[in-house]
Amino acid sequence: MSHRVLVTGGAGYVGANLIPKLLLENFHVTVFDLMIYGEDVFDPSTKSNPRLKIVKGDIRDQALLKNSLVDVQSVIHLACISNDPSFDLNPNLGRSINLDAFRPLVEISKSQGVQRFIYASSSSVYGVKKESNVVEEMSLEPLTDYSKYKAQCEEILKEYESPDWTTVTIRPATVCGYSRRQRLDVIVNILTNHAFHNRQIKVFGGNQKRPNLHIEDMTDLYLLLLKVPSEKINGKIFNAGYENHTVDQLAELVQQVVGADVKIVRAPTDDNRSYHVSSAKIERELGFKPRHTIQEAALGLKKAFEAGLLPNAMTEEKYYNIKRMLNLGLT
Repeated sequence: MSHRVLVTGGAGYVGANLIPKLLLENFHVTVFDLMIYGEDVFDPSTKSNPRLKIVKGDIRDQALLKNSLVDVQSVIHLACISNDPSFDLNPNLGRSINLDAFRPLVEISKSQGVQRFIYASSSSVYGVKKESNVVEEMSLEPLTDYSKYKAQCEEILKEYESPDWTTVTIRPATVCGYSRRQRLDVIVNILTNHAFHNRQIKVFGGNQKRPNLHIEDMTDLYLLLLKVPSEKINGKIFNAGYENHTVDQLAELVQQVVGADVKIVRAPTDDNRSYHVSSAKIERELGFKPRHTIQEAALGLKKAFEAGLLPNAMTEEKYYNIKRMLNLGLT
């Protein structure tokens, strides 16, 4: 039987880039998603692929989950209420999806015969660290509900570790770059959007380090995690990031791509989250090394703006999680 993968949140920012790659690699794919950002996140050739099944559903719906996991070998769990402001908007919703739904998902996956469970955590679980290089063995000091629940889900997953059930946790840096389900509320994408449309970037603070990862590298990593032998990943945790630039450096890289006329304006901030995430372990143990730069992410967005692929980029709510959630009144 062909390898079947279920991707929760598969129509999200990362999922919209990942699903076509999975299909190209001949996986049978089930996308499990609320589809709140539209039904057009996949191009016609992807949507018509006979190996793609789209389930419009809520991961809190355990009966639907159980039915959707029949004959599935691997789960990639991406679904969540993403980023701290979205979480603060409706903390009960954030908890119910990001934490309360997690244990049932793991238990149902295991009971349905899933063999490999890949969990997308976050590098934000480290909080603010004094150490110059943050490695996987360091203590977690999450500062927000979003990152606290990510860390708690890691602990839950540990409870289910066993030699015959492969689990792996990834702590990605902030993802950047173009996707058919675009987000313009993460740092590199924010800077590029403002640089292109306003010819001005506003930098709050500037010295904080913000690790980022190009969306192409992020999705290539999930493909790798589906293929590597179980013994290389089972029960393990890996950071996944690219270079650890400061916010100032990110702004300058974006300016180089978008145009020398773009002004960088600096302002003070009380958001001092700063961390330098090491991705040495994942390169050493899995051979994974990002190939795409921050400049490439900015250039991809610039080309998308020029081609009219992201109309009304400054105002359209579907590019901004908070605006979308407010409009839909999600509970």
